[in-house]
Amino acid sequence: MSNLVLNRHNPFLSRPIKAPVGPALTGDEAVEHFIRESLSENTRQAYRADLAHFTAWGGTLPASPETVARYLAEHAESLAPTTLSRRVATVSKAHEANGWPNPCRKELVRATLRGIKRVKGTAQDQAKPLLREDLFMMLDALKDDPRSLRDRALLLIGWAGGFRSSELTGLGLSDIEEVREGVILHLRKSKTDQTGKGRKIGIPLGRTRHCPVAALSGWLEALARPDGRVFRPVDRHGNIRGDMLRPDAVSTVLRDRLAGAGIEPTGYSGHSLRAGLATSAIKAGVPTYKVRAQTGHASDVMLDRYVRDAGLFDGNAAGALL
Repeated sequence: MSNLVLNRHNPFLSRPIKAPVGPALTGDEAVEHFIRESLSENTRQAYRADLAHFTAWGGTLPASPETVARYLAEHAESLAPTTLSRRVATVSKAHEANGWPNPCRKELVRATLRGIKRVKGTAQDQAKPLLREDLFMMLDALKDDPRSLRDRALLLIGWAGGFRSSELTGLGLSDIEEVREGVILHLRKSKTDQTGKGRKIGIPLGRTRHCPVAALSGWLEALARPDGRVFRPVDRHGNIRGDMLRPDAVSTVLRDRLAGAGIEPTGYSGHSLRAGLATSAIKAGVPTYKVRAQTGHASDVMLDRYVRDAGLFDGNAAGALL
């Protein structure tokens, strides 16, 4: 195998470079380019952060099983088991990509991680779902200034489409297709679609006072731009700035608007929009295959936690007795 792939600056982890304009890439350059493009930049950033933490602690690459196991043991109290599992996966990826013997496959590392999970537990903190009633309460508190117009459209489209934050902020004006029933949003790429096959999400005309299509139309009228991203920063004076809203801004917008409506924002994040649609739809009796068609979940297994949460009080055993 080429030294290009084996060296410590392997393209799975290195920072991205644009392919040169002009002659096509050849040989090792082409291999490096396409291996790098097999991962999203967010994934590469996560790999770099994980390896930086490992090496800052004192780990080296290639690493021995004893070193990885000791790293896990020393961080068992400070890091969640899910974080440690991801760090092990990253270290494993770095060794596989470079053709080094993989210490993470050894029983010493696997047993250490199993022991940590057994002692600490593996329950994950879940973002609170933003249920329909709370969404409406929050939207009722908004005004008609430019930032409110943006936030109303952002929250309603994010909720109605079951979008991830990165998908929502990545939408471009050219991704909007108006149809008689509402709008079709063309999702060019997502976390689970790294090859860019794309997916269409239908946003129907609303039957309530909070129509997502009307909210989007109101924001686009205020935006008054022919191209670029749909959702952009708005300063405190109502001026539209920049070209794209950062994905982490969705969480900030949601928490600020929840607080403004008198709802405690702790536990909510950008994922609450996606979780809220799934939970609310299941509570309303929407079939899971229809929910998956909207959210892009691969299977009902991925929806299980929403199904469980939505049905906690349906036919509740205690409710029949007390």
